[in-house]
Amino acid sequence: MNIMQKLSSKNLLVFNLVLIGAIFGFSLAFLSFSCSTPGGRVKAQESKVVIPEDSLAVAEAVQTTFHAVAEKVLPSVIELKTVSVRKQQTPNFNGIPWEFFFGPRDKEPSDRDREYRSQGLGSGIIVRQKDGVYYALTNNHVVDDANEITVATKDGKEYSAQLVGKDERKDLALVSFKTNDSYPLASLGDSDTVAVGNWAIAIGNPLGEQFSFSVTMGIVSAVGRTGGPGGNINDFIQTDAPINQGNSGGPLVNIRGEVIGINTWIASNLSGGGSVGLGFAIPINNVKRSIDEFINTGTTRYGWLGVSLMEPTKETVTAMGLDNKRGALAAQVFLGSPADKGGIKPGDFITHVNGKEAKGIQQLQMIVGDLKPGDNAKFTVIRDKQTKEIQVRIEVRTDQVASDNKKLWPGVAVVPLNDQIRQSLELDKDAKGLFVAQVISGSPADIVGLKQGDRITAINGTAVNDIAAFYKVLREKTNEELWFGITRNDSALESLKFKR
Repeated sequence: MNIMQKLSSKNLLVFNLVLIGAIFGFSLAFLSFSCSTPGGRVKAQESKVVIPEDSLAVAEAVQTTFHAVAEKVLPSVIELKTVSVRKQQTPNFNGIPWEFFFGPRDKEPSDRDREYRSQGLGSGIIVRQKDGVYYALTNNHVVDDANEITVATKDGKEYSAQLVGKDERKDLALVSFKTNDSYPLASLGDSDTVAVGNWAIAIGNPLGEQFSFSVTMGIVSAVGRTGGPGGNINDFIQTDAPINQGNSGGPLVNIRGEVIGINTWIASNLSGGGSVGLGFAIPINNVKRSIDEFINTGTTRYGWLGVSLMEPTKETVTAMGLDNKRGALAAQVFLGSPADKGGIKPGDFITHVNGKEAKGIQQLQMIVGDLKPGDNAKFTVIRDKQTKEIQVRIEVRTDQVASDNKKLWPGVAVVPLNDQIRQSLELDKDAKGLFVAQVISGSPADIVGLKQGDRITAINGTAVNDIAAFYKVLREKTNEELWFGITRNDSALESLKFKR
């Protein structure tokens, strides 16, 4: 076979086609790589979206501010590690069946105390320094019942700490530690100027040491919140800045790095109690006076007015002409208390203290509690639909005077009859009197024999058909003695008499 025949053969044709295709493919690849970057990779196209320089400048300025706030406050923040020790009696195993199987053991007490140690974690903020002793605010529930307290600082050092003072009603505590090292004091702001929508920055130690000295950011969601755990009487700042277990006692600061609150509790529907954006802080203005009192006396003193407050029902509000009024009803007054001496009477509706509005029971308690013993305070009350100003000299509140029910006048909580009460008692629509909702144990009303479920129809022989008449007669007709006309189990009765 000559050369021309070989070139025209079928096999050689296929081979030529494959060879031409390979050469063509390598050529395309070479052209593609020749257009690529020196590193051999294809250059991706950049986004054509341009971030406006003026907007970027604003955002970076805010970012710089947050960075400065963190650098300013973090050195003043502490981590609190606590150990609580409790003892529990545990029986030994002497006697049957121990001795039956194993024989007698060395003689020991029938019961022995076993020690249990539980650890806790919280946060705090350094607010005072004197002679090498630093004082830090935290929550009472962080250090309450702690046998050992250790303070850790941002620089990694640890110090043994002591409890200086605590206040269970506000869930506050102050601890101290001694060192020659230097730490800055936190700058305390003015929580009265805090407004909804302000920046809020929470700093603390959430969920343990792994996440210590964390900074989270949000806004002030609300102010004046009530209903804290354990009967806490503060008007809380609410924030959506993430707060978790371990943040308790740490600071909530504003955009200036000033402490505006002490983080205290969270509301959560999660099984583990994690943050859902509902965190609450004690306003720092509620705390300032307590700091010096803790240092000087180890405790804090509350003002004592001497009234028992009640949220009036809708029927009570209407009957007493209190529609659209905010305040708290002084349902009882302690005999001999500052309120009694000053002239506040049962049935007075307190609306202001020294010109500051009391929007409800909890806020009134807080305002009065923050008054100093010896202060003269002006109370604005509504009595018989008229506004009155009453001067009261505040005294020191003690558990003893606050729980002396023998002086709680008159010691009964009543509500007007409504359709629901009339139906439950099977009363006629025109039945008169006041339903006894509660009788305070040991009070004058209890002593004379009043009982829950009674219907009061008269006081000292004068008919009382509604709650306004009830309080009016109580104020004007009971200076020397008190007794009630009542209906009980369809029987008309008179109570015993209480001599004042």
